[in-house]
Amino acid sequence: MWLLLLVSFIWAFSFGLIKGRLAGVDATAVATLRLALALLVFVPVLDWRLPLRAIGRLAGIGALQFGLMYLLYQRAFDFLPAYAVVLFTLTMPLYVTLCDALAEKRLHARYALAALLAMLGAAAVLITAAPTGRLFAGFALMQASNLCFAAGQILWRRERAGPGCTTSDTAVFGWLYAGAVGVAAVWSLFTVHWTALRLSGVQWGVLGYLGIISSGGCFFWWNLGARRVNAGTLAVFNNAKVPLGVACSLLFWGERADLPRLLVGGALMALGVWVAERGQRVRV
Repeated sequence: MWLLLLVSFIWAFSFGLIKGRLAGVDATAVATLRLALALLVFVPVLDWRLPLRAIGRLAGIGALQFGLMYLLYQRAFDFLPAYAVVLFTLTMPLYVTLCDALAEKRLHARYALAALLAMLGAAAVLITAAPTGRLFAGFALMQASNLCFAAGQILWRRERAGPGCTTSDTAVFGWLYAGAVGVAAVWSLFTVHWTALRLSGVQWGVLGYLGIISSGGCFFWWNLGARRVNAGTLAVFNNAKVPLGVACSLLFWGERADLPRLLVGGALMALGVWVAERGQRVRV
């Protein structure tokens, strides 16, 4: 459990770094480079003797959980301030619980209520005196990103809990990043002008931190911690970064927000999460 908490603290500072130090850099390029750096961390310990079928499954999980998730997540920063990106990850536990319920074939009506509450919470933040399409686009990107990350967590738990799974997490985790880099790299061929990309020393330093620590180390620790707790606890910890991240964005990165609206929206979204996981904790 402490691994999940440690990662939440580290991730809380990443949102502001992306918005403040990488503004203007192509979002797909950022996603591809940080995933490539994360892969490099695990190449020295990668188990090359795994069966091709197992490698394919792991790469597929990584392509979903990290590859597609990052492509969507990084793009959201083009539409939203960092604090809104953080806030809109609040529905992540709802998706974790929902994906686990679907996998275990025990979907219940309360998930519909939870989804409604979460959407109302988002609406409280999105619907201002002058609502814009950029806010709604950013919200949609974050929900798709959340769903990818949530589904990947459940698939990873099930993959590593399967029979005959004796290889260590460290030796196989690189295959997840390989799948993620593959998806991001292919997408970047159609959207990124690599020859025109120019990064400052500070931006390379931020990418190094995001790729090696925030992605490479933290995603491994997160998935390791995800195997040691039940789905309800995992859902709760998916939200630990939200108050931390919002606080960092407002206090350290100089962003401004309508605090009453932010609190009301956050409370409604948190209520949706509580409704979704209430019965989950009883069963697991």
